[in-house]
Amino acid sequence: MKKNTFSFSIGILSSIFLLAACGSARPRNQMKFGIQAAQSDLWDEAIFRWQKVLKADPESAAAHNNLAVAYERKGLWENAEQEYQRALRLDPENEYIQSNYNKFQRNLEATEDDPEPEKKEKKDVKNFSP
Repeated sequence: MKKNTFSFSIGILSSIFLLAACGSARPRNQMKFGIQAAQSDLWDEAIFRWQKVLKADPESAAAHNNLAVAYERKGLWENAEQEYQRALRLDPENEYIQSNYNKFQRNLEATEDDPEPEKKEKKDVKNFSP
């Protein structure tokens, strides 16, 4: 009987570790899928994927940065500003986020002169570690 209990316990522990490993891969997979969507100019899909990452990991500076880029590309300036600010608060020394935010500010100023939301400067969506 002890052997069955031991085997059962090992099986349960193995399942827990397997599920934990799968769970930690999901945000990473969503991040990559969002990047692929963005590279294909599928910004709604990218937004959906990065929002899923943020539900699993609200402290992901990379996801906030990427979401900001997507909002900006869609002309959702206030949403983009909020996401850039969150990303900068989470990772103030990150050069990708700083660069994207600086480009965002220049693009925002340009749209005040010309309200047509053109793709002024290319941003970087990244899969960097937060």
